[in-house]
Amino acid sequence: MHEQKEVGIARDTKQTPNINREIRAREVRLIDAEGNQLGVVPMHRAIAAAEDVGLDLVEVSPNVDPPVCKIMDYGRYKYEQTKKQHEAKKKQASFQIKEIKVRPKTDTHDLNTKIGAMRKFLDRKDKVKVTVFFRGREITLSAKGMNLLQEIAQQVEDVAVVEHAPRFEGRSLFMILAPKV
Repeated sequence: MHEQKEVGIARDTKQTPNINREIRAREVRLIDAEGNQLGVVPMHRAIAAAEDVGLDLVEVSPNVDPPVCKIMDYGRYKYEQTKKQHEAKKKQASFQIKEIKVRPKTDTHDLNTKIGAMRKFLDRKDKVKVTVFFRGREITLSAKGMNLLQEIAQQVEDVAVVEHAPRFEGRSLFMILAPKV
């Protein structure tokens, strides 16, 4: 059974591999800097082999018996991992949900202005939540609100798709538009 590891050095709370003398095992499966397996060797020989070539001994697979350790430049390894994470984050799709509010009696010119703003948001790959809110007795004009949302969807159909069809939520009617890919 494995004991809880205690290390005297302050380390990140992130999952970082054990290196050099932090590795707590009697024997390790050793892989050299070129990727060749050197077999199961005692820990002191593994550290000596890493020091001979001026590199670090890094525990790459700690959950197997014996743990797998590789001789590598740990600083370079950390740098490459950070670079990979940065690239992955860059390629990740990021968007915001912008909200446009209208009323059932919104005039044509005001509506066209709001549609222009929607197009800008959609061009920036943001999603747009279009909300028709009703005050007082305007709730009886729910059919007009539904027609208004359908008209908006038709006017931006060249740059957007309806992600969530129009539906009621309390005293408002809303739909979500997503940019076309």
